Amino acid sequence: MRAHNGMRPLDVVILLKIISLGDAAWQYRDLSAKLYISVSEVSESLSRSHIAGLIDESKKNIRMNGLMEFIEFGISYVFPVVPGQIVTGIPTAYSHPFYKSQFSGSVDYVWKSEEGSMRGLSIEPLHKGVPQAVLEDEVLYKLLSSVDILRVGRSREKKMALEQLKMIILKT
Repeated sequence: MRAHNGMRPLDVVILLKIISLGDAAWQYRDLSAKLYISVSEVSESLSRSHIAGLIDESKKNIRMNGLMEFIEFGISYVFPVVPGQIVTGIPTAYSHPFYKSQFSGSVDYVWKSEEGSMRGLSIEPLHKGVPQAVLEDEVLYKLLSSVDILRVGRSREKKMALEQLKMIILKT
């Protein structure tokens, strides 16, 4: 068995992409194309997730409770974020359109992108392909924005983000 050198931010993105696909069949090359990463990165990521116990031996079935636990209790510690400069980008965290209608924040957060529609403090996405990938997948966009709330939000925002994540991931 390969050594496990810890989870990487990309691993979370890949697992959330698999969730966003629902019951649709997928192959490594599908994830590669939709997330703008190489097939080998997908393979290595799914191996790390398997070793961490977040996906089964087939590397097709996510252990949803384990993933939700990791996101809820570990993501902000393992992948912390410090907002950067004001840039133009794609709204994330509580600047995501769904959350924007729920909260009135004084500052907006964005993933830097030429195709973005908002100016705000930049947040480094969990992977460089995220801004492009979310333009093509609304579910992934909401999942990753919810994760960003856990990384930068306040208690009330985090509570709602967790509720949304559980609804999608655990279907509760």
